[in-house]
Amino acid sequence: MALSSQLLLFLDVVQQGSFTKAAALHDMDRSSLSKKIKQLEADLGVRLLNRSTRSFSLTPAGDEVLATTLKLKDNLNEIKYIASSYQSEPKGRLRITSPNYFGHLYLSPVITDFIRTYPDIEIEHCLSDIKSDIISDNFDLAFRFGKLVDSRLIAKKIADVNYVLVASQSFVERYGLPLTPEELESLPSVVYKNSDITLDQLTLIHKGNSEKNKNIRLQGRYKVSDIRTLINSVVDGLGYSFFDASILDKPISESGLVTLLPQYKVANKEAGIYALYPHIKSSMLARRFLQAVEEHIGTPPRWLSNLE
Repeated sequence: MALSSQLLLFLDVVQQGSFTKAAALHDMDRSSLSKKIKQLEADLGVRLLNRSTRSFSLTPAGDEVLATTLKLKDNLNEIKYIASSYQSEPKGRLRITSPNYFGHLYLSPVITDFIRTYPDIEIEHCLSDIKSDIISDNFDLAFRFGKLVDSRLIAKKIADVNYVLVASQSFVERYGLPLTPEELESLPSVVYKNSDITLDQLTLIHKGNSEKNKNIRLQGRYKVSDIRTLINSVVDGLGYSFFDASILDKPISESGLVTLLPQYKVANKEAGIYALYPHIKSSMLARRFLQAVEEHIGTPPRWLSNLE
């Protein structure tokens, strides 16, 4: 194995904080990765890591090698960018991460067309609602929902967030149609919650009178980390909820839902749907794929047609 490849494995081990997690990135077992790091240390003639049964720490030499390896990775990415700029068609491997629902509804059709169109590409798509570290997990492109907080990443907004506040017809028949935020706040709700975020608060902005704006907290009897399950639970009448319009794959009325408090809109608090790159200069493959996604979504986004 080339020295540069060994060093990049070492970098992954440090950034992941675990031999097991780093090995998973490369589809190898932990023992194989450990042997490669030991071989790297033998080739360099210095110990890079102090190992214990459950953890490791960098040696002074490892600390310096790590800093230089970070620069090496940037240089290798620059070489890949230069090479891709001379290619007539996308080639190589693309690692993508996205929320589950967004991947299913909007990325899967694009990926299918992309693989059929370009025979020299390979795509790995990680669908997860838990935000991973894009840089240390070696993703080339990530799709994120919310507000940007990581200044290391290069971002392009795909669309604004458009929250919809809904309940099922059976829910309205049971509890009545709420006419004010105060009435709504007293009703049971279904809350989206995962290890990164809990959406149990919202700000309602009155469309004609700002003095009627209201912050409310959802009385969540049911919290769930899967968007599709959340929607199904709302349709089944367990509670009202709110979510972004991009989650709708058909008109609200056809989904068995009704819009609540139409005289208000739910504040998005500057949230958006973003495509994120780990590097200033992205590959042709990543740029071409994002372009295809944007064309598939359209302007305005295709999901806005589902609002009534």
